[in-house]
Amino acid sequence: MPLTLITGASSGIGQACARKFAQAGHRLILNARSVEKLEALKQELERDFATDILLLPFDVRDRARAEEAIRTLPAEFRDIDVLINNAGLALGTDKEHECDLDDAFTMIDTNVKALLMMTRLIVPGMVERGRGHIINIGSVAGDAAYPGGSTYCATKAAVKALSDGLRMDLYQTPIRVTNLKPGLVETNFSNVRLHGDAAAAKRLYTGIQPLTGDDIADVALYAASAPPHVQIAEVLILATHQASAQLIYRTP
Repeated sequence: MPLTLITGASSGIGQACARKFAQAGHRLILNARSVEKLEALKQELERDFATDILLLPFDVRDRARAEEAIRTLPAEFRDIDVLINNAGLALGTDKEHECDLDDAFTMIDTNVKALLMMTRLIVPGMVERGRGHIINIGSVAGDAAYPGGSTYCATKAAVKALSDGLRMDLYQTPIRVTNLKPGLVETNFSNVRLHGDAAAAKRLYTGIQPLTGDDIADVALYAASAPPHVQIAEVLILATHQASAQLIYRTP
């Protein structure tokens, strides 16, 4: 049974990936900050899919905790086949010159530095074993900046650069690298970005059928399940009435 590690697995796209990959027969290592949410998800998946699950509850921004967690993995959970770098967030919609620097640095630490760290901790083992797949959750926002989102856009542009560069670094190996770039996905993402303003977050999805976490998880599983000679390098996934990060048609 393949072994998949998912960061940010307690909600949204990460949680959907956990369900899809468990259903497909993968064993799982699930990471997130919330022990309670991880425990509930573990119980659900073990009940529904009879899979083996290890929980790694730590903040991906905490390098020391991450290094210790990976160094002390039980023997049966060390040979990771798929790494899904999903943990990420947006915070605020301020102009760049007026932004909250704590928000900006949190995005950089989570979306870029933590992704790079997890890659550094896991991928050498894949190279040594001669198999593996890294799936990074980027964003349509990484294709072009937009007002009020420059730092978030910059972090997702970095995810694209890190994905492309890693693929080049590994091209002489069997290791595959995929960058998934979702558009408008209805998860807790907007509520977090708007600092808990649930009404404002809900308005972002009004008049359009957005993507769901399951939609992105379907694409992630497709990429991971492709024949070994097929590398799904990059996928842009948009709602039908979305053409770019900001060009969205909403019915009156």
